[in-house]
Parts: sequence; C-alpha cells; structure tokens
Amino acid sequence: MIKVAHIGVGISGQEGMQAVLSSDFSFAQFRYLQRLLLVHGRWSYIRMCKFLGYFFYKNFTFTLVQFWYAFFCGFSAQTVYEDWFITFYNMVYTALPVLGMCLFDQDVNDRWSLYHPQLYAPGQKNQYFNKKAFVSYLIHGCYCSLIIFFIPWASMNDAVRNDGKDIVSHPSFAFLLQTCLLIVVHTQLSLDTYYWTAVNHFFVWLSTIGYFAISVTMYSNGMFYVFPSSFPLFGAARNTLNQPNVWLTIFLTFLLCILPVVAFRFIFIQLRPTINDKVRYKMRTEELTAPAPRRLLRRRSTRSGYAFSHSQGYGDLVTSRKFLIKRPLKMTALFTQTDSSIFQNQPQHYRTIAEEPQSP
Repeated sequence: MIKVAHIGVGISGQEGMQAVLSSDFSFAQFRYLQRLLLVHGRWSYIRMCKFLGYFFYKNFTFTLVQFWYAFFCGFSAQTVYEDWFITFYNMVYTALPVLGMCLFDQDVNDRWSLYHPQLYAPGQKNQYFNKKAFVSYLIHGCYCSLIIFFIPWASMNDAVRNDGKDIVSHPSFAFLLQTCLLIVVHTQLSLDTYYWTAVNHFFVWLSTIGYFAISVTMYSNGMFYVFPSSFPLFGAARNTLNQPNVWLTIFLTFLLCILPVVAFRFIFIQLRPTINDKVRYKMRTEELTAPAPRRLLRRRSTRSGYAFSHSQGYGDLVTSRKFLIKRPLKMTALFTQTDSSIFQNQPQHYRTIAEEPQSP
C-alpha cells in the first residue's frame, strides 16, 4: 500500500518498525492521523498551491514587461531592466516573502480545521491549483505587466525635470519599472497571505527596503569610482526619486494593479463564497468553545514481543502486592495425646540397660 500511495504513514507499535522505516510520517496512535490530514496536510497543500501560483504570477509579470518593451526597441534583444536587478529579482528581492508565506500561512487555525472536516474536500478535488487556476495566473500577470510598462512609459514620455532638462533616459525608465514591479508583486503577496506573523512582516519589509538600499548603493558615485565598468549608471536612482511625477506614477500603477484584484475578490466572496470563506467568516464572528479535557488512559506496557499470543500471566498479582501482606501464622499441635508426660511438661525417668529386667 505504501508503494502506490502519495504519502506513506506508518504506525510504530508491537508489530515492528518496518512500516515506519518505509513511510514518510510515523506516529504511535491512529488518533493522530486526524490532525495529520485535516490540519497539517491541508495547510501544506494550500501553501504549496499558493507558492506555485505566486511563482507563476511574478515571473509572468516580470517577463511580459520585457516582451512589451521589445516593440519599442526594434526587437534588438535589449533588456529593459538593469543587469543586477535581473540577477537579484528571484534570488533576493522576492525570495524571502514567498518563503515566509510557504512556512507560516494558514487560512483557518487548527481548532476550526478539526471542527469543519469538510475543508479537506477542495484539496481532494484539486480546486486550489489546476488548469483554470494556471490560466488565471497567466491573465493576471499579463494585465499587471501591461499596466507596469505602459503607465510609466506614458508618464515619462516627453516629460521634463524641474530645471527644464529631459527626464527620459533608459536608466531612469528602468529604475521606475523595477520599483513599480516590486511594489506590485509584494502587495499581491500580502493579499494572498491570510496568517501574518512577525517573520512575514520582517521578510516583506526587509525585501522592500533592501531593494531601495541596494539600488541607491549601486547607483552611487562611490561604486562608480571603485568599479567604473560594473556600475556606470551613477546617480540614476537619486535623480529619478527626486521627481514628484515619479512617485505619482508609482502610486497610480499600484492602484491600477491592486484595485481590480481587491474588487474581484470582494464580489466573488459575496456572490460565490467557498467553504474556506464561510469558515473564516464564522471564525471572525463566532467563538469556538474550548474542547473538553481529554482523559488520559493508563496503558499497561509489556516487555514481551509476543504479548498478543500469550495468555494472562501473574502480572496483576505482582502489581497488586497482595502476596506481601503479613498474616498471623496458625500453630498446629505436635502431640495430640494429652495424657503423655511430654504434653503435661513433667520430668521423665529413663532406665538403663542394667536396670531392665532380664528374661528367664
């Protein structure tokens, strides 16, 4: 059965350890199987589906922006992003937030998961990740890539700075696209996260603040003086962030990418709520009673490996200590004749051989 199952579960007991050694999870009692499936198994499956969906979404958005830029650069294979951003996008900027979601996210806590076992049914029907969900991630990524590319392009086209100079340059445009992209994908991850912990907050804010810190450092004059061939675009980040219309463009791009998602989810929950939405609503409005204290059962352990084939021995008698109780001993009389001299405790007279009468 373990060879054909997706995940093997072994019970460690008197039968041996062969099933435990060949399984993925092992526990001592069958009653732990309920929590393994309805709580931890369901959480793990939802986290994996969220990870796959978010992974496709953020990479579709990242790649399609480059695809739209190809129409404006004559399909010359020029990258719209800066080279260091392409390297750090999946390794640094978006790695920690999705890791925190995959480790700690949970739509419903453990008590409500056990109280509503029907939450396990959508996972059996592959409703969290299927072909329809994959197409929705593709459409969402395509829409966000259009907004992220064309809104900054329209706002910076023929734009000038406060001193009358042109603001349009490839480094400035690339930095604006990168900033809009990271803010949108981090906000989308925040919308997909149901259970927030201190680790999730730390990862999201660290990735966002770290992006600005790394970008300002790479575009600084000091990096250009030390490594002029690797960091030639000095001052691009500082000059771009100094313009008010750049921040307005970032805010407008953020609203056009996030507001449709929020509105769609709100309407979908009102019209066609799922079982997860209903349970989350009950969890916020109702209070689940505390479970009754579980009575601990005393288990009698045996040392024998063949305890099931043996008959009942003297274990109960030994543990009861009945054989250690001291009882008064009953003395039985050694002599039953009461007319003897020994019983009456009188002196006895013995005759020698010489005093015995001789026969004639």
